[in-house]
Amino acid sequence: MNKKIVQNDSVLVAQYIKGNEKALETLILKHKQRIYGFIYSKVYNREITEDIFQDTFIKVINTLKKGKYNEEGKFLPWVLRIAHNLVIDHFRKNNRMPIFRNTDEFNIFSVLSDDTLNAENQLINNQILNDVKELIKELPNDQKEVLIMRLYKDMSFKEIALTTDVSINTALGRMRYALINLRKIVEEKNIILTA
Repeated sequence: MNKKIVQNDSVLVAQYIKGNEKALETLILKHKQRIYGFIYSKVYNREITEDIFQDTFIKVINTLKKGKYNEEGKFLPWVLRIAHNLVIDHFRKNNRMPIFRNTDEFNIFSVLSDDTLNAENQLINNQILNDVKELIKELPNDQKEVLIMRLYKDMSFKEIALTTDVSINTALGRMRYALINLRKIVEEKNIILTA
């Protein structure tokens, strides 16, 4: 029996790191359609898609050669994340994304709930959502808990108060402090929120 063995990504990555150039070629061919399609679905332009696709694999190669790859068994999601970030960079470079200042009038979460988003804005908003999730991890547990229940579980303050065994005013206060602290984190880290 002469079955063709399909090697998994982590084996191919390891082989490439050890100097087997063919392993990278196999990885690119294996995932080209998926990655190319992902990029094209965001930029709707074949030339730009080609450029971003190539830049993605330049980044992949550089990361692998520097020994900084540690996404064991998650090669494709890792590459898609790189492509995703390069697409956002492309839009930023072309000044196609307005910059919002983080003020009392601007609520970062209002950007995330617009149903009329085109593909470009949806991509950007997904990035903001991911960035916000990372920032939320830095909040004190009681504030983080209320914020997650309110924004991601769509619970009312009455439900939050019952679940956390505090008064509605305490739940509201924690939410208020969570938003204040998020704003401070954004300012301290000098993050530019775009949408």
